[in-house]
Amino acid sequence: MKFDLTDLRLFCEVVDAGSITAGAERCALALAAASTRIRGMEESLGAGLLVRSRQGVTPTPAGLTLLKHARTMLAQGAQLREDLAGYAGGAGGEVRLLANTNALTEFLPEALSLFLAAHPHVSVDLEERLSEEIVGLVAEGAADIGIVAGTVDVGALATYPFRTDRFVVVTAKDHALAGRAGVTFAEVLDYDFVGLDRASSLQRFLAGKAVREGRPLRLRVQLRSFDAVCRLVECGVGVGVVPLTTATRAARTMALAVTDLADDWALRHLTIVVRAEGELRPYARALVESLRG
Repeated sequence: MKFDLTDLRLFCEVVDAGSITAGAERCALALAAASTRIRGMEESLGAGLLVRSRQGVTPTPAGLTLLKHARTMLAQGAQLREDLAGYAGGAGGEVRLLANTNALTEFLPEALSLFLAAHPHVSVDLEERLSEEIVGLVAEGAADIGIVAGTVDVGALATYPFRTDRFVVVTAKDHALAGRAGVTFAEVLDYDFVGLDRASSLQRFLAGKAVREGRPLRLRVQLRSFDAVCRLVECGVGVGVVPLTTATRAARTMALAVTDLADDWALRHLTIVVRAEGELRPYARALVESLRG
């Protein structure tokens, strides 16, 4: 077998994403190149690694075995880079950080800017995922650190508090919901929505909540940022669900009404998760300490 680290990283990304196309994008590879690498791995091994279907790809038993060892080898490679970085003029390396939409958009930009300014030789590979997915990936060793909603089951992972926020409903000033003290998500489903891109973990989360209510999420348009959502909401296109921090900031310059969501899940205690503090490499430990501060 002749697998290099690029092959191993690609395979892990493909399995995590459930798609060769998405895995190739995460590795900055062309789809044709990624497909050729995967086929080459299967030919070298003499066994299939992925089951391909219209819904995506899933690992075969051989693929699961490779995934386990690939994660270990990639972690060892990262440790090697860190250990050798000191001989190259400073402690450096890369930390893989997964976060849900709320943490990524509202709190991490400032927190990461402080950490990166203090650690010029360290880079952070940041990716947005659903909280439940983050827990699984951190537990498997596919990421160093995760930031998740405090409502999810984190199993045996070590946890630290990060931030607290809540989701609210934003509407135009003349909307029927404007002026209400509170509203349930089920009531909000009566109206058209302005939402985030389908790949957003928050949008997938809200879509799941709508399914549990037995109602459709009537999306008029999907955008890439909370600020863009608020701008279209101001124009009367629909209603939006955004963090209170976003709504408070946007309301300073936009004609928006902000209404509390009454659902229990609207209150978000964001939590840092890691496998165990003792297993963290020094720069990953330093990032955790920075985020906690």
